[in-house]
Amino acid sequence: MDLLYLTAGLPGSGGAIRKKPEDFRVTEIPLYEACGEGEFLFLLVRKRGMGTFEAVRRLAQALAIPEREIGYAGLKDARAVTTQWISVPASAEERARALELPGITVLEARRHGNKLRIGHLRGNRFSILVRGALPGGAERAAGVFDVLLRRGAPNYFGEQRFGARGASHLYGEAILRRDYDTFLKRFLGGPPAGERDPRILRSREAFEAGRVQEAFESMPMNRRAEKKCLHALLRFKDPERACMAIPKRMRQMYVSSFQSALFNRALERRIEGLDRLLDGDLAFVHRSYKVFPVAEASREQARCAAFEISPSGPIFGTRTLLPEGAPGAMERALLAESGLDIDHFAPQGGLRFDGSRRPLRIPIKEAVLAPEGPGAFRADFVLPSGSFATAVMREILKAPVEAAEVPAP
Repeated sequence: MDLLYLTAGLPGSGGAIRKKPEDFRVTEIPLYEACGEGEFLFLLVRKRGMGTFEAVRRLAQALAIPEREIGYAGLKDARAVTTQWISVPASAEERARALELPGITVLEARRHGNKLRIGHLRGNRFSILVRGALPGGAERAAGVFDVLLRRGAPNYFGEQRFGARGASHLYGEAILRRDYDTFLKRFLGGPPAGERDPRILRSREAFEAGRVQEAFESMPMNRRAEKKCLHALLRFKDPERACMAIPKRMRQMYVSSFQSALFNRALERRIEGLDRLLDGDLAFVHRSYKVFPVAEASREQARCAAFEISPSGPIFGTRTLLPEGAPGAMERALLAESGLDIDHFAPQGGLRFDGSRRPLRIPIKEAVLAPEGPGAFRADFVLPSGSFATAVMREILKAPVEAAEVPAP
């Protein structure tokens, strides 16, 4: 992720994270506790080397329930050991309590009255081991941490938002443009970056050469979205229908990736002043998650310095509020440079792209740095929901944070 650093003037620690899943631990902090009774069962699950979508798929199979009946508050990275709450219908309680699945451990089970939904969490606790740091790396990390604790960390969306190939935002852009031929070229063909499975490489090469049947046969069954897309293309010979064969949740995620890429670009343009308000800004209130217009920045800057409020940036959509003055001009110019306008975010294919506002910075809480032997140290901290620990770690390391491969369970 080639984005500007807030702490560009400070040297990084060097080193790498995610040499193995245990190096990157995430524990979800729930928004509320399960009350002990109701029509849903909340499961506290620990996963190793497995993302939330894959865990939901395996749980649905094991419990013999549809995936849509499983709820979760947030998406967790696959390249980690993660602990999060997942809800299932209470009718599956007996099977859930006896569940044994590779890579998934059920730690607790409690009943509650509602299904878990995205956003039902307060934040996440991270414990990240850095290996192979430069001499004095821990001291360098402490210097960067001091700045981030005082000014806030850039609220960039991390690499995992853009998929293993780093191209999810390009799929989303093609969907917004209703350019389904380009979508298929990017989704089913394109460069092999991020691919390791020779079957997937053969499939992409076959699609690039126009051999759709061979591409379908070569694509492994565990790549369900690509498989469904290729099957629909063979059956209907229609790029739009092939795109719509991909599950709605995945298509929504691709567009969300594009919205995230635009936010990252907006934040990058204000990186040096991410803790300073401008006239016309829409200030984000950290306690309420609401925004309000700033007529005179000088009047509100004290609250910004106290981390009560922060400048916000756009998640572009049909209902996104845009600021006035210089911040508004910058955001409108950014959208125009992308070749899109708000009309491109109109509902399509059962999807809505309402948009929102997101703070340009995030507070880091309960931060602790501790040495872990020669060339290694551990960073523990808490971030609010929706933010990425990799945005913090890239400032500390001043090096790529997603380079290491972690094996699947």
